[in-house]
Amino acid sequence: MLSHLLRPLELKKKDFFKILLGCAIMAFGVVNVHEPSQITEGGVLGMGLFLKKVVGLNLAYVSPVLDGICYALGFSMLGSRFLKKSGVATVAFSIFYWIFNFIGPVLPSLYHLPFLAAIAGGIFIGCGCGIAVTAGGCAGGDDALAMVISKKMKWPISRAYFLTDAVVLALSLSYIAPSRLIFSFMTTLVSSYLIGQFELKMKAPAWQVSQGTVEKNA
Repeated sequence: MLSHLLRPLELKKKDFFKILLGCAIMAFGVVNVHEPSQITEGGVLGMGLFLKKVVGLNLAYVSPVLDGICYALGFSMLGSRFLKKSGVATVAFSIFYWIFNFIGPVLPSLYHLPFLAAIAGGIFIGCGCGIAVTAGGCAGGDDALAMVISKKMKWPISRAYFLTDAVVLALSLSYIAPSRLIFSFMTTLVSSYLIGQFELKMKAPAWQVSQGTVEKNA
């Protein structure tokens, strides 16, 4: 039954459950670590926050537009199969985020332990995103952008993730104290490294897997 439902999405059951697991881990980390400790984000969310603080644009409108631009780039360079998998991941992340946000944080707040929060947050995002990437999925526009950069520049995806996050975090210096932002850079380093480790276990770059042009290791 499930295989029949996933066929139009060109998605295998194993990959579907990998995407679900990865998105669940990321959503849990955001609700339980990033938000309570106020560790800011890179990527699309961080750029949206930057535009909100500096230009006064509404985050509710900015984020979908930025995501749409990144997905459009991903579709133009990686094809429809990538877009289908990413759509599944985006919906899965939204559902898990709603669930965990409804439950509320279940871990102790790490606000006063920013070093530990940065490490823990990086582990949740790195492992969750890494698992989703091995199935060819992207849970957000910044993930799609990293895939495009990885393909265009022939870079490991870990370097592409770090570049996009580092640029946005550097812009965030305009409204966030450097003493606090350093921990966001730290969590970016951890998550990028872990995502790279997942990619190393694959037979091909993550962007090729997202296109479905290669098979993955079990």
